[in-house]
Amino acid sequence: MIIFLRGLFLVVLASMLCVTTWASLQCPLFAVPRAVATHPWFIATMFDAYWGFTTFFVWVCYREISWTSKVAWFLAIMALGNIAMSSYCLAALFQSPTSAKVSDILTARRSGPGLLGILLALVGVGGTVAAALVTHPSP
Repeated sequence: MIIFLRGLFLVVLASMLCVTTWASLQCPLFAVPRAVATHPWFIATMFDAYWGFTTFFVWVCYREISWTSKVAWFLAIMALGNIAMSSYCLAALFQSPTSAKVSDILTARRSGPGLLGILLALVGVGGTVAAALVTHPSP
């Protein structure tokens, strides 16, 4: 099961990196047309995605003991979504032997600063700020 989950989250991460790169090359992040951004289904999809991110973050809060790690993972998940979430899952899965039980991985507690979370938070928040500044430069 661990090998299957590693493969699954590698596919999620790779596909999200590919589609995000492709979309970024098509148009800037904050250049979504008003008609799209105000469409009821776009808004519903955003609520669905961010409530899903929040639900996943609750599990991260259980596993992570360090407040630094919790804050970093919150920022990473909210800025990068499934890129951060699949990275978190892959880190947990690759830190465990292939013979591990999934229940042990789900309930394992982690101490430490969470360097991967910090790095992804910096990339995600920094990238979002940079995209906003490029799309909406100050006069």
